[in-house]
Amino acid sequence: MGRPLMLQDKDHEKIEKLRKALGIGSKADVLRAGIELLEKEAERQERVARWKRAAAMAAKTSRQVNAEFRPHSRLKRI
Repeated sequence: MGRPLMLQDKDHEKIEKLRKALGIGSKADVLRAGIELLEKEAERQERVARWKRAAAMAAKTSRQVNAEFRPHSRLKRI
């Protein structure tokens, strides 16, 4: 059995407007689409956080490697 969802009038109007504008069959489908978008955004934010952690972990060794290459840079010879 479905779970009742209490919506305010403004929310109901927004859902109905989106349903008509996007040609979606039911209000539930509009909500499912919204939930899917929120899940994708949450996954993106998690991915960005992982990238930041990885970049922070690699930063020290990257600086060391760059420092090793600087004395031999061709740009300084020009």
